[in-house]
Amino acid sequence: MARVTVFTLGGTISARGGDASRMSGAEVLAELGVAPAGVDVELRDFRRVPSSTLSFEDVAALADEVGKTVAEGSGVVVVQGTDTLEETAFLLDLLCTTEEPVVVTGAMRRPDLPGADGPANLAAALAVAADPGCRGLGVLVVLADEIHAARFAHKAHTTSVATFTSPGAGPLGSVVEGVPRILLRPAVPARVCPLRLDPDVRVALLTLSLGDRGELLDAVADRHGGLVVAAFGAGHVPAWFVEPLAALAERMPVVLASRTGAGATLSDTYRSPGSEYDLLHRGLIPAGPLAPAKARLLLHALLSSGARGPAGYDRPRISAAFAHFDGAGLA
Repeated sequence: MARVTVFTLGGTISARGGDASRMSGAEVLAELGVAPAGVDVELRDFRRVPSSTLSFEDVAALADEVGKTVAEGSGVVVVQGTDTLEETAFLLDLLCTTEEPVVVTGAMRRPDLPGADGPANLAAALAVAADPGCRGLGVLVVLADEIHAARFAHKAHTTSVATFTSPGAGPLGSVVEGVPRILLRPAVPARVCPLRLDPDVRVALLTLSLGDRGELLDAVADRHGGLVVAAFGAGHVPAWFVEPLAALAERMPVVLASRTGAGATLSDTYRSPGSEYDLLHRGLIPAGPLAPAKARLLLHALLSSGARGPAGYDRPRISAAFAHFDGAGLA
């Protein structure tokens, strides 16, 4: 039998009504009824919190436990709330080296509501985690019978059970009659080099909006080790933002992402003040296709893993890591 270890962290799938109480991991598994045939399930009741409460310390501890578990030959399913599911999945993808399937799932409807989706999502996740054909895909997100790569997965709706999409890529496959069907495979692994997660590292995320004057930049300079800017369009900021960002880029890595939610940042299409060309030539680092929240996590892991020091930060290494996700390869 295939062995799958289930780590339960809480979330909607374990909610008892609308208050703060949570079911245990054993109770969540009991809602499933019977595990898929041929799957030996081991339970780890890891946390019982809403995913909005999860911390870097929680995810670092989870990554450590997942790493030990897959080293023993077990597939893994992580069950948590959907609010930060895409971020947990991406961090696990960066931190864990494994060929074994690691799947993150959850639910959009509480167990006491009509059409609760938790049991179906858990069954599909177990099927994927137990399937040898799903090895080597990196960390996966499985909900609504769709299989998404963690690097692309995005929660795109507040309530829909089909909330998870993969903008610009699409799902890797689906679960049909309890059997995973993989149609696509990522071109490169997510883990670009040995990475760890230091909870004490601070990376800011600043999302621009019309009329923004940059007041929040003052809070970044002395409190953070890096910054991700969720800019307009393909990587554009107001002209008055350029000099403050360039000054910050001399002191810390400043990554240029897009707030749009899909598509890669550009590099050479527009050349006016505040354009992507202007910003990249002033030291900012392109996020490529990574969404701002995931760009922040990658930068956090890089800074946690030695891409900084008393002489400044290792810009070539950080740039190469982001280029890896853009299909340009790792230098």
